[in-house]
Parts: sequence; C-alpha cells; structure tokens
Amino acid sequence: MDKQTFLDNFSNLDYPRKTYLCYEVELLVGENSIPLDEYKGFLHNKGADMGLERCHAEPIFLERMASWNLDTELHYRITVFISWSPCPDCADELVKFLRENRHVNLRIFAARIYDYLQGYEAGLRALKAAGTDVAMMTFQEFEYCWKNFVDHQQDEDESFPLWDNLDVESEELTKNLEGILQNQED
Repeated sequence: MDKQTFLDNFSNLDYPRKTYLCYEVELLVGENSIPLDEYKGFLHNKGADMGLERCHAEPIFLERMASWNLDTELHYRITVFISWSPCPDCADELVKFLRENRHVNLRIFAARIYDYLQGYEAGLRALKAAGTDVAMMTFQEFEYCWKNFVDHQQDEDESFPLWDNLDVESEELTKNLEGILQNQED
C-alpha cells in the first residue's frame, strides 16, 4: 500500500471509516517458521461509499484464505495487522474458521479497538478462547508493517514516521484490551 494510505488508516490517533488488513502466512516446522511470501499482502473492507454491498475486511480475508487450499497435514501461523479490531460478527466468523481449521494458528495485532457495536468485548474474548493471540499494535508492529507492507518506491530504507503519542495511545489501548480479555462480564 502507499505510505499515505498506511498513515491515514493505521494511525491509532485517527478514526478512519475503512479497515485495512495486512497479512502474512508462515509454515510451522518444529520450532522453525518458514515465510510463505505468496500468501502475503493487504486488503480493505468494501463499503457503500464504493457502490458495493458492505463487507468487512475479515470475511474478505477468510474468502481469500479459502482459495489458498492450505494443506491440512501441515501447520501454519497467520499474522494479521488490522486497523480496527474485529467486530462481534467478524470475530464469530474467525472463531468458526479456526474451529474448522485446527492446522492454522492466528495472531491479530489491531491499531485500535472497534467498540461501536454491542458485544465487541465478547467477540474479542471468543477469539482469545479459540487460541488467537490478540494484541494491540505497538511501535514494533507499526514499524514492521511500514517496512513490510508499504511501498517505499525509491527509498527502501525510509524509516517509519513515528507520530506523536503513538506509545502513549498504544499503552492505553493495550490496557483496555487486557481488561476486556480478562473481564467475563459484558
């Protein structure tokens, strides 16, 4: 993706209407992991603003994953960096996918918590209960995405443009997420 799209959608200080999802897949072999670069990329949700039926990023990603036909005899780790955490319905879809695909481990790093729909807390807890590592993006994940998913055109060594209060906001979101994942009440 281009630099401005990344900054506009992943900055945890803003509240964009789109959801971007960056993903990468690794084959797990014993204690080692082998990156599968053919299964690396990004996508975004489809919205009414584009004249299309609305569809969140997660179902689009699940559809893309289904087309890969990952070998059920092998084990994979899928890491997702997403600009908004999954809504309750998308969390349910991800949990269903994980139950049907025990050969896949999922890690989700979110830039911000999607707290607009009732039940979002239960959805995040269901993901954790299904074995998903759910965490907020910190400087380390933002920088990783900058280096691995952003098109730098001529300047491959361009450093990640740290925005004001990134660390403070990430810490606050991490505490909020930890509270959600530990709390059993909605």
